[in-house]
Amino acid sequence: MDLLQILLLAVIQGAAELLPVSSSAHVIVAEKLMGLDPTAPEMTLLLVMLHTGTMFAVIVHFWKTWRATYFGSLQAFRTNALYVVTATVATGIVGLLLLQLIKYAVAKNSPDFEIEHLFGNARLMAASLAAAGLLIIVSSRMDQNVKRNLSLKSATWIGAVQGLCLPFRGFSRSGATISTGLVLGVARTRAEEFSFALAVVLTPAVIVKEVYRLYKAHVATSIVDAGSFLHLLGPSLLGMVFSFLAGLVALRWLSRWLEQGRWHFFGGYCLLASLAVLWVG
Repeated sequence: MDLLQILLLAVIQGAAELLPVSSSAHVIVAEKLMGLDPTAPEMTLLLVMLHTGTMFAVIVHFWKTWRATYFGSLQAFRTNALYVVTATVATGIVGLLLLQLIKYAVAKNSPDFEIEHLFGNARLMAASLAAAGLLIIVSSRMDQNVKRNLSLKSATWIGAVQGLCLPFRGFSRSGATISTGLVLGVARTRAEEFSFALAVVLTPAVIVKEVYRLYKAHVATSIVDAGSFLHLLGPSLLGMVFSFLAGLVALRWLSRWLEQGRWHFFGGYCLLASLAVLWVG
């Protein structure tokens, strides 16, 4: 993989991860167009590092807002921590149950099956993109004159929907969670803040999982050594920097369009992107 490929993938990841258009689907399609294998462990490590870059972009972008909302007082911290923990637990429950269901339906509980085996399925990605697009469009029509604050019930629903996003590349996590908040009547800015707070909590667990998967793959092929690891890590770190910068730009774009009532445009894009994925696939 050369420097230009890493730069392109990092910019795509950084922008699409934080916009509600599914970064994974865009990165996987880009990898295919470049002749790369999106299911390879090396590609998984790069994708994880790109996710890490966007996670830091989220922290930098929302830090002032979170400091006022989440850390304004002890009571505010306790309440919001409860919401985040509850939503994350709901994500884990739904995600694990869905994973087991997919494992049984697709691989008949084969011990060698990994959800990453589905990442290259163009039809599945296209269907997921279309579903996310429809959800975004529907949520954009919700009446924002009635603005409810986040509650334990709405936080649980948002977390559960986030769990649905985990196995499906194309079903945008940010798009689905923000849209769920809007459908439940949560104010736009509050739904956005909470969605990305959940992302910051979720990303480290995903990173650990994927690094362990990469380690197992290298153990299986008996090529674990410091030189091999550094060969993979160097380009991935470079990509992380690029995805961080692209992520900052994307977050400003998303916040502006969400506040200006242009949320539905992202849904329309997802529908068009689903057709493009089918064509490329």
